[in-house]
Amino acid sequence: MLKRILLALDSSDSGQVAVSFTIALAGRATEIRVLHINGFQVGGRGLTLETPAEAGALLDDALLQLRSSGMRATGTVVAATCFSVAEYIVAEAGRWSADAIVLGSARRRGLRRITCQGVRERVVRSSCLPVLTAPAPLRVADADLARAQAAGAGRRGPHALPPIRRLHH
Repeated sequence: MLKRILLALDSSDSGQVAVSFTIALAGRATEIRVLHINGFQVGGRGLTLETPAEAGALLDDALLQLRSSGMRATGTVVAATCFSVAEYIVAEAGRWSADAIVLGSARRRGLRRITCQGVRERVVRSSCLPVLTAPAPLRVADADLARAQAAGAGRRGPHALPPIRRLHH
């Protein structure tokens, strides 16, 4: 049983899924440490991607969800460049004596991945702890949504498709 989990939280949809995943994974006796890294904008002259208030609100929301589920949770916000995010996560897990690290599953593509977005891979490679990746949030394209709803509209009984809701636009 995991006694101490470091939850590395980002502001994407996968960050929210990672909070829910951690709640489902952890037992009542598990301590959760939430780490949110507010990245500096590339070429932003010290400006971060989120204001300190936005970053703090994201952390507070995660802590509220965890605590309302009966978890003992603490957290912190750190500002860092996109190139040092993985190092901060691994260092915090070691400093806090975590048993495992939970990450969201945001998948970056193209230039964003090439420039600085391989956080998950870098954490896995540099940590001696188990690194658990929360499942990706469900995304349904508008055309796929319409097609699936139309296909299931006439079905009844055990083979009927449940209604599909678009979670995010």
